[in-house]
Amino acid sequence: MHIRLIRTFYLFVILFFSTACNLNGKSPNPDNAPKFGKVVLQYSDTTLPEYKRMIYRLDTFYQRQIATGFNGSVLIGYKGKILYERYFGISQKETGERWSTETRSQLASTSKTLTSGAICILKDKGLLSFDDLVTKFIPNFPYPTITLRMLLSHRSGLADYVHFAAAPKGKLYLTNEDIVNLFANNKPKLQFVPNTRFTYCNSNFAILASVVEHISGMRFDYFMKRFVFGPIGMDHTYVINPNEEQKCNSACCYNYKWVIEKDMHLDGVAGDKGVYSSVRDLYKWDQALYSGKFIMPSTLKEAFAPYSFERPGVKNYGLGWRMLNYPNGMKIVYHNGWWHGNNTCFYRFIQDNFTIIVLGNKYNKNIYHQPQQIYNIVMGDDPSKAEMNTEE
Repeated sequence: MHIRLIRTFYLFVILFFSTACNLNGKSPNPDNAPKFGKVVLQYSDTTLPEYKRMIYRLDTFYQRQIATGFNGSVLIGYKGKILYERYFGISQKETGERWSTETRSQLASTSKTLTSGAICILKDKGLLSFDDLVTKFIPNFPYPTITLRMLLSHRSGLADYVHFAAAPKGKLYLTNEDIVNLFANNKPKLQFVPNTRFTYCNSNFAILASVVEHISGMRFDYFMKRFVFGPIGMDHTYVINPNEEQKCNSACCYNYKWVIEKDMHLDGVAGDKGVYSSVRDLYKWDQALYSGKFIMPSTLKEAFAPYSFERPGVKNYGLGWRMLNYPNGMKIVYHNGWWHGNNTCFYRFIQDNFTIIVLGNKYNKNIYHQPQQIYNIVMGDDPSKAEMNTEE
């Protein structure tokens, strides 16, 4: 371990954690947890005539969505208040459990926004720079020119572990450490020279989760609970560890025929996926980003900036966030997700503090078209006059 890394770690312990803890996830004194101020949910006055009409149109819209197979939860927020919140269908078909405020669902790739948040927190504490080399934190990482910014913006050139990581011997699930070792030992060929183009790749965020672990000395799931979920008040959110019993009140995952999607060996890897949450908790995450207190505005400005310009158009990617940058100045910062049968949408119209969150646990690609239609119902025609992105 490099001397500089050792010094960084001790600085982290002194300034950030103030109590020691280790990878077993044992909880230190909660009085030493970071102070932020939990997000308190507020609701719009939907008795107003203009809101009544809007709610009627949204309910009508979702009756049609149910008819085409939608099963899940929806939350629409505007100006810091919940405007619309509904729960449709069954979260666990085998038990008959229905979707409710308590239901957690696999966020799939929408988890990447939260992993990005963890990296931003470490940056704000002075423990890393976006342009630090990955090898500064993971010495056996075999690509010496790849930076954290390249991972965050999907410009690293790494091969996607989802397509080649074999099931492990002697255990059910791969871990993030296994993925790091897979790259270190096998040195898969890069898809392209780093930072020359964008290619979406799950390996980037699995490696970023390992960076969090190496800097903090904590298991990723514990770090997220203590320094992201806890301070915001995301009490129904966790990073899944399939080796532990964490699925109480969690939605099961089904294909479009209502056949359950079983866990597989990749389900133990987090950072690129693996967060379970509710629509209310995701709205707390959304509102925390507006506060200017949880993550510094200057850091968020970098996260919400586009980094890939090889192809013209409104589509781009920031640091853990997809985005649409329209010529009229409208910007949508968002992330969709798809893992097994779970579909997620998390759209943030940041100029208007307008948010659309959709979670589904029964595969239905129509979910990805809902934000465009919801925007048109609530805000009128999309001022960009362009289709919103529907990519995962």
